[in-house]
Amino acid sequence: MTHPALADYLRTLSSHTGTGMGPLPLGACADMLGLDGLGLLLAPGGRSAELVQSYGERTLALEDLQQVQGQGPSLDSARHGALMLLPDVADAPTFATDRWPGLLGAIEALNVHAVFSFPLRIGIIALGALTGHRTRPGPMSTAQLTDAFGLSDTIAQITIATATRAELPATPLLDEPGLYFSEVHQATGMLADQLDTDCDHALIRLRGHAFSHGRPLLDVTRDVLARRLRLDDNTDGPL
Repeated sequence: MTHPALADYLRTLSSHTGTGMGPLPLGACADMLGLDGLGLLLAPGGRSAELVQSYGERTLALEDLQQVQGQGPSLDSARHGALMLLPDVADAPTFATDRWPGLLGAIEALNVHAVFSFPLRIGIIALGALTGHRTRPGPMSTAQLTDAFGLSDTIAQITIATATRAELPATPLLDEPGLYFSEVHQATGMLADQLDTDCDHALIRLRGHAFSHGRPLLDVTRDVLARRLRLDDNTDGPL
């Protein structure tokens, strides 16, 4: 049975009549799910997954790390609609270490020891992911998993309903705080123009610089946008 307080949140989301999707109380949801942080990622229309709302001091770093490496449970859930449960990052199954080489050790370095990614999907349509984490290892309980599935299913339904409203063609799917990684797309476009290449290659260059210099992707992105950093075949450093 869904936790009564969480059921209230689900009803609030479902009845929200304002612009876009109503802000989700991720802090309260994380507490009820026994998690230290939650991140909501959306990937509308098959585009790259974007963190649109987060709770917890390590959530942004966890999602940024996956963006830098271009791999991870959040991205697999968002892109492919896959359920990813890693109750102990240090003792992850072989598929995880093979699928995301080098990532799990970096996640541990953030003092994150359990990661749970729930896909947002309607049928075969993948819309995004709800990813939670804990600083201690251990599985979620059956009741917690039930609540997490209920929450992710409801968010998926509201996401698809919001996206198909003809009168709101360009409305963000959350009222606040905005898309954390929208700047990444802006910098990718800028780099693609500078390098005379496609956006996929430009994004690889952006991630590669962040990875090789041990910097958050957003920090590198903002340097590129502010023209403090230029990445091309002859220059890979400050202007």
